[in-house]
Amino acid sequence: MNAPVANRQKLVDAVVETVAGLLMGKEQEIRLAMACLLARGHLLIEDLPGMGKTTLAQALARALGLSYSRIQFTSDLLPADIIGISVYEQASGAFVFHPGPIFSQLVLADEINRTTPKTQSALLEAMAEGQVTVESETRPLPKPFFVIATQNPATSTGTFPLPESQLDRFTMRISIGYPDPASERRMLMGADPRLQLARLRPCVQGEQLDLLQRAASKVQASEAVVDYLQRLVQYTRSEHQFELGLSPRGALAVLDCARAWAMMHARHYVIPEDIQAVFPAVAGHRLQGASDVVQRSGALVEQVLHAVDIL
Repeated sequence: MNAPVANRQKLVDAVVETVAGLLMGKEQEIRLAMACLLARGHLLIEDLPGMGKTTLAQALARALGLSYSRIQFTSDLLPADIIGISVYEQASGAFVFHPGPIFSQLVLADEINRTTPKTQSALLEAMAEGQVTVESETRPLPKPFFVIATQNPATSTGTFPLPESQLDRFTMRISIGYPDPASERRMLMGADPRLQLARLRPCVQGEQLDLLQRAASKVQASEAVVDYLQRLVQYTRSEHQFELGLSPRGALAVLDCARAWAMMHARHYVIPEDIQAVFPAVAGHRLQGASDVVQRSGALVEQVLHAVDIL
């Protein structure tokens, strides 16, 4: 095995192991979150309250040594509460910009679907461009910049469903779900996760994370792998079960995440299994069934993967 590739895998494994010490039995979900970060994307976690969404975000920030802020989205939250505002200071006789919580490397947008669409859209430029515009001045955000948004299921009361344009900004959507009985017992018998979180130490330095992201972008994808991805994408656009197929941005997101997944498994090339591993998390929230075919997104994704052969 190539030494640099093996070293990258060890770094990723160290982060996953550290976070898994708090979020027990959820290694697959942690690895998907890491792949999303290494692909320079943004993550949406949809689940019931109390499943560990906030714990995952906080533990990743600590394990990766990233600056962290949490924004609690409520119905009265305003865009300025996220981005920041200029305040007149009498001492200097000038307006001074006070940055909002968006100016962190890892931002937890908690319960994003409990605020109004106007405030939800305040994240759009930040997530897409890595910058915000305040009073006609463009301000760059820190690098890396990673948004983890959480939302309650759409059936919960007091929610504002994210529009398709906002959903498409999220590279992945995952659910954490209930732990298995053995993992839950270890959690109940162990120390308070909040105390464990305070003791976490970074496994990766800032420059190492940047190198990991650069390495992920350079993982090779052969023509055969790209052909397979195109067949998956074309299936979602041509079959009558789908009202909305996968967009070009969605296809690129699948490939970027597959590259990161391959690197995390000590390979410098993508194989079809990498595409399959990330496809549900990347495509699930982008696919929409036709109005006369009521299917959950998970079933739609499974249908695509089963219908399209690798060769």
